[in-house]
Amino acid sequence: MSLLAWKWWRRALLILCLIAIFAACLAAKNFSKPPAQPAKSYPAHDDHSDEKVAIAADPYDTAEKTRIFSINFHDHGFLPVFFVVTNNGDQPVSISDMQVTLTTANNSKLTPASPDDIYRRLVNPQGGTKPQTPLPFPRSKVKGTITEKERNEVESSQFAARAVEPHNTQSGFLFFDVEDIDAPLSGAHIYVTGVDDAKGNELMYFDIPMDNYLKPAH
Repeated sequence: MSLLAWKWWRRALLILCLIAIFAACLAAKNFSKPPAQPAKSYPAHDDHSDEKVAIAADPYDTAEKTRIFSINFHDHGFLPVFFVVTNNGDQPVSISDMQVTLTTANNSKLTPASPDDIYRRLVNPQGGTKPQTPLPFPRSKVKGTITEKERNEVESSQFAARAVEPHNTQSGFLFFDVEDIDAPLSGAHIYVTGVDDAKGNELMYFDIPMDNYLKPAH
């Protein structure tokens, strides 16, 4: 191999290595949704064994759990909840009309924030966020604008399923605005309605006591 060819080969190899490193770094920064386990395996769940559907809620309320996000949702007053629906039956269930409500101990009724709600808070963190929710790590005000990466993270993390196939599980995150609520999980329940069987009949509502999540941690 000539000296000129060797220099060209080294340059090409260096470029390929740089491209690979850049691609690896980019991939590492992309949001990756945690794998879902069957809903019954989470401490906070409601299992309708006769209807063969179980639903679980797993709050991401600690610094260790929220490391999967690049956005610090707690800094902006949001509580991420990993929401899991398992269909153990032989027919699909529809969740296109599903409604989820987090009812706190003082009877505040919270529905999941929309992506637009989250974007507005990210753009304007001074627009009402108060560091009142007790969490095991400090909260601070962070000014900034929405990046494409943050937008993709919000969109890709959302629970977006419209149905759950037989013997399958669907999952994703719901984000609740808890900026003005002290201890939003203690004594709270998550109620789920609008889950329909294959014939269009609505199943009995689901009641998920959040104390079942808190108890194992204490």
